[in-house]
Amino acid sequence: MIILLLGACNPFDNLQKGNFHNVRKTGLEIKEALPVSFFPRELAIVAAGDSLTQGVGDSRKSGGYIRYLEESLEKETFIRKASFENFGVRGNRSDQLLKRLENKTLQSSIKEADLIILTIGGNDLMEVIKANFSNLRLDHFQIGQKVFAEQLQDIFSTLRHSNPNAPIVLVGLYNPFFTWFADVAEMNQIVDAWNGESKSIVEQDGNAYFVDIHDLFLSNGEILLYTDYFHPNDRGYQLIADRIYELLDEQVLDSLND
Repeated sequence: MIILLLGACNPFDNLQKGNFHNVRKTGLEIKEALPVSFFPRELAIVAAGDSLTQGVGDSRKSGGYIRYLEESLEKETFIRKASFENFGVRGNRSDQLLKRLENKTLQSSIKEADLIILTIGGNDLMEVIKANFSNLRLDHFQIGQKVFAEQLQDIFSTLRHSNPNAPIVLVGLYNPFFTWFADVAEMNQIVDAWNGESKSIVEQDGNAYFVDIHDLFLSNGEILLYTDYFHPNDRGYQLIADRIYELLDEQVLDSLND
C-alpha cells in the first residue's frame, strides 16, 4: 500500500522549478516530462459571420453548430473548456462583416483568440438572386462572386492585422436554393465556383482552412433544413459541426496543443 501525504505547499512546486531530484524525498520519481494534457487548457474561440454562426434554425437557440463543436472539443484531453464568443448576425453579408470587424470589442476578442471560425457568403449569394430575380443569369453570379472574393480577402487581411497567428477556419456554402429555383440547373455549379474562390483565398493565408459542407446537403437522405428551407435544422448543424471537428482533429488541434 502506498500512502501519499501532502502538506500545505504546492505539490507541483518542484516540477515547475525543474528540480526533479527533490521529488525522490516523497517516494515518487519522474521518469520523463509530463505531457501537456496533464494541465488541460481553456481554448478561446471566436465564431463570427452570419446566421449559421448565430444559429438560426437551432431549436434550442444555443448557437447552431457551436454547441455540437464545443462538446467534441471538450472531449480532447488537453482542452479543459472550449470557450466560444459568438459574433454571428443573421443576414450579414461579407461587406457587413467587414464593417463589424472595426468594432473594438470584436477586435479585442479576435486578438486574444486561439482559433477563429467564419461563416459568410450565403447572404452575398442570396443578394444576387434578390437583385436579379426577374432576369437571373449566370453572369450575375460571376460578378457577385468577384465582389464577394474581394470582400473576403479584406476580411482575412483585417483578421490578420488583429491576430497574425490563430488558425482561421472558413466554412463553405451549401445550396438550399434548388427548393425554390429548380429551373436554375447551374445552381450547384455556382455554389461550387464560389466555394472554389473562397478556398483559394484560404490557401493564400498559410494558416487557414476551408471546410466544405456543400455535399452534406446534396447527398444526405436526411432532411437537414429548417422549416424556412434556408437554414440548417438541428441535424444539419450537427453535421456541420462534425465536419469542422474532423478538419480540426486532422490538421489543427496538434498545433494548438504545443
